Amino acid sequence: MSLQKLDIYRVRNLQHVSLEPAATLNLIFGNNASGKSSIIEAIHLLGRANSFRSTSVKNVIHFDHNDLIVSGKVRFNNAHVSTLGIQHDGKNLQIRIDEETRHSRSDLAYALPIQLIHPKSYQLLDAGPQLRREFIDWGVFNQHPDFLDNWRHFKKALNQRNALLKIRSVNELNVWNHELQQYGTIVAKYRKQYLAELTPFFSTIAQQFLELENLELKLIQGWDEQSSLLDKLVEDQEKDLRYGFTHSGPHRADFQLLLESRKAKDFVSRGQLKLLVLSLKLAQVELLLSKGFISGCVLIDDAVAELDFSSRTKLLAFLVSMDMQVFMTATEQNEFGNLEDIGDYKMFHVKHGVVTEVNVSRETLIKK
Repeated sequence: MSLQKLDIYRVRNLQHVSLEPAATLNLIFGNNASGKSSIIEAIHLLGRANSFRSTSVKNVIHFDHNDLIVSGKVRFNNAHVSTLGIQHDGKNLQIRIDEETRHSRSDLAYALPIQLIHPKSYQLLDAGPQLRREFIDWGVFNQHPDFLDNWRHFKKALNQRNALLKIRSVNELNVWNHELQQYGTIVAKYRKQYLAELTPFFSTIAQQFLELENLELKLIQGWDEQSSLLDKLVEDQEKDLRYGFTHSGPHRADFQLLLESRKAKDFVSRGQLKLLVLSLKLAQVELLLSKGFISGCVLIDDAVAELDFSSRTKLLAFLVSMDMQVFMTATEQNEFGNLEDIGDYKMFHVKHGVVTEVNVSRETLIKK
């Protein structure tokens, strides 16, 4: 599956951009503030209906206009072409899939799966646990369609229980304890299974980039594994009432990346940490593909500038070997790495919001 056509209207400094990307690798370069990252942001909007650069879509709309539009044609492996589109005025969102209005962002996420890697992605291993929970849940969401419903039931039960704790309504806690036990256990089971399946893919990719051995991904599920969640909720009740929130459960989950049984982030270099995060993100994609996933887009925005030339070249070679469409940005053309053996790709230059296709590979020309 790949984006065959992309139309962007009024996204930051991009008044109107129309692209026909390569099905494999798309390299986008330009000066800072030229608009190259806005292309990545527009694709992210099309796949998730939100921005990774701003908490409010209102800030993404071109300053001369009141709304933005992003549309695209997605070609699947069976040659079926689907049309996607979003319109957003900063408050109201309209989603269209194959000329039908949809109301769920999850419909977009399934129609155009996106894996995003950008400078803040490197916080994955040294920031708070929420980013790591989101990382795991993205993978489970794409692999297990029923996960989202179970996760929503869990969140509802958690919110209800916290509300009761704040008003010290002890009599009603038991009902929501059982709800949390039921759905929280399901969420934790999915996460544990997912991390176990991800580990060998991650280890293989990390070995290619870093030649590190004895890497381990360890899940911290959010409560003592020797106890049931229900028992832990009962045990914590007085503490929960005192503080007004639930201390134990999947909402407190985390995972650790261990190297030789120690936290990797505590002693690897900054460059190694970045390559480990890249390996984790790419391992998610490889795992999905191994499950017969329908493919999607990998978006890499200004995330390789601090890597050495050898690492960038290895990354390019790996991206080409994957059955995924890739969009990748850099400030200079030579920052992408060695392109001699890459094969099919397209290259775009962005200047003052204007996008020009400046170079295509020989294989792409032959296909035309």
